[in-house]
Amino acid sequence: MNPDNSRAGRLLVACTALLLVPACMAGTMDSDAGEVKGGPTVRVALGVDASYAPFYLAKERGMFAKAGVNVELMRTEGGPTAGQAVTAGTAQLAANADSTALSLMAGDPGLRALGVFQSSGRYLKVVMRDGITSPRQIKTMASIQGLGLYATHAYLRRHGIDPASVKIHQSSPPEMPGLLQRGSIDAYVLYEPWAAKGAQSGGHIAGHSGDFGVTYVQWLLAEDRWLKNNQEVAAKVFKVLAEADRMVTRDPAAAAEATHQQVKLSAAQTRKVLPEITFRVRGLTGADVKQSAKITGFLTGQKLIKKSPDLDRALMKGWYERYAG
Repeated sequence: MNPDNSRAGRLLVACTALLLVPACMAGTMDSDAGEVKGGPTVRVALGVDASYAPFYLAKERGMFAKAGVNVELMRTEGGPTAGQAVTAGTAQLAANADSTALSLMAGDPGLRALGVFQSSGRYLKVVMRDGITSPRQIKTMASIQGLGLYATHAYLRRHGIDPASVKIHQSSPPEMPGLLQRGSIDAYVLYEPWAAKGAQSGGHIAGHSGDFGVTYVQWLLAEDRWLKNNQEVAAKVFKVLAEADRMVTRDPAAAAEATHQQVKLSAAQTRKVLPEITFRVRGLTGADVKQSAKITGFLTGQKLIKKSPDLDRALMKGWYERYAG
């Protein structure tokens, strides 16, 4: 992406996002129980896995409509594609993990993190193929951009392995279980349902990201230009998420069923993994800025971004407390 946000650069970003998010243009998820006549419509880009259960539950129960905003949930393949949809203008809000969002912010200085809606040190798992029993045996891995690559490097380093000595292929979540089953890769670090699918394809779960010091947070993202005129709309979405987070924690079975209705994931598998995630909204803090600086240090060191985004601008400390708290 073009750091100076020129028109040509933005067109390139838009085209890239459309290529990477094939499901986005094919339609959204099931509609609310009712639409808000004359109310604003907000497209929220997000992946398809259990970590987005608050969105699915809120949508299934018509909570966004009751709050006075029409929300369309826009499916992506995960990784950076949700944030890229916001940059391209095909969505107004997106849900992305911190390390993934930061890599996008380096190319889009208008991308903003509004707050946190969930976090976990257990939802990302290490999956090894049959026959691999030790990290020292790993010769090849697959990884998604952002969070996946950051976790992959952290895992290898925790075990005293130089990541440069392991061949790391960039891939997409749906491809990884098949690559593992065919023996094309030895391991990967990824979220559900792709960790469980890898185990079902002849692999096994060998640990969680928290075991090697990686705890991610999921941010709600927006473009600064849209946000300036839609602070209250974004706040309504976040307030609904806060209530949905509490409902997911109180009743994971209902959240699992809503997830199944919205994106057809197994309700039983979703209910099993929901306790691995802390569903709680909060504003961004100085600790988040400090952790983000650590992540951007990794990204620049890997030459994945040229320089760190302006973290004091990109991470909107105090926004949640002012508008949605």
